[in-house]
Amino acid sequence: MQKEKLRSIRKRKGYTQQQIADIIATDVSNYSRKESGDVRIVKEEWEKIAKFLEVSVEEIYEEDDIKVIINNEFNSGASGGNFNQFNNISTSIIENLQDYIILLKQEIIRLKEENEKLSH
Repeated sequence: MQKEKLRSIRKRKGYTQQQIADIIATDVSNYSRKESGDVRIVKEEWEKIAKFLEVSVEEIYEEDDIKVIINNEFNSGASGGNFNQFNNISTSIIENLQDYIILLKQEIIRLKEENEKLSH
């Protein structure tokens, strides 16, 4: 699901995808996938982007349409309960991994800054 509200406000304010990518400490290709809806934007990223764009999160936020690839056994009508359980677990795992990736990226930035200080 494309993030039309985010894209529209970003363009209206004259910012590039690269500038927003820098704000959330990611590369421009990953941010592009986030804006096009292929990659989830986590809560902390929504907040950073909103602050940078000087808008409320509500003005740019759009729900994610998480696509989950599943086995055929979960597609059968008799396994409806299994599908819901699998979907909930998968969504939770994806969210936790994305949050962990953000923490790792922040740590990388911190370590790079520390390295810069030590090399001068």
